[in-house]
Amino acid sequence: MDTEKIRQGVRLLLEGIGEDLNREGLKDTPDRVARMYEELFAGYGDRASDHLSTTFTSKDSEMVVEKDITFYSTCEHHLLPFFGKVHIAYIPDGKVVGISKLARTVEVYARRLQIQEQMTAQIADALMKELHPKGAMVAVDAEHTCMTMRGIRKPGTRTLTYCSRGAFAQDPELKREFLSLVR
Repeated sequence: MDTEKIRQGVRLLLEGIGEDLNREGLKDTPDRVARMYEELFAGYGDRASDHLSTTFTSKDSEMVVEKDITFYSTCEHHLLPFFGKVHIAYIPDGKVVGISKLARTVEVYARRLQIQEQMTAQIADALMKELHPKGAMVAVDAEHTCMTMRGIRKPGTRTLTYCSRGAFAQDPELKREFLSLVR
């Protein structure tokens, strides 16, 4: 990440909106924003495979669900936050992963410029690629500040996205079971 370019960009933005860069409250803002962006966009330096590669043998092949994984991401269209909960399910096929690794996988994709629909699919695809389960499903429930604080201005409006792969895509009853567990 090029933090100097970010600092320069923030300076230009502040000048563009008519602010005084020498004002006490803004003197260190370009540097603060650059440090913040390193944190917010840490997903670019991370890979889901790093988190999903350590697995454990399991004879169980029942659905594994991790729900209510809080995430914060940034809309690539307006550079404003969107945030909410991710719910994940997969059906092991001889291998399971530590449950914290599912939340870490969410962070890989949430900490990038993103759209919700893409993030939902990226998480499901990473599970399928790395764990080779019988199926995976991801549901994301989020509020987008680009819709709640600007534009249409409808606070509390939530967007729901789903992505099903393997057995979840083939079996409507399995999909219903997952959705009933996460509601």
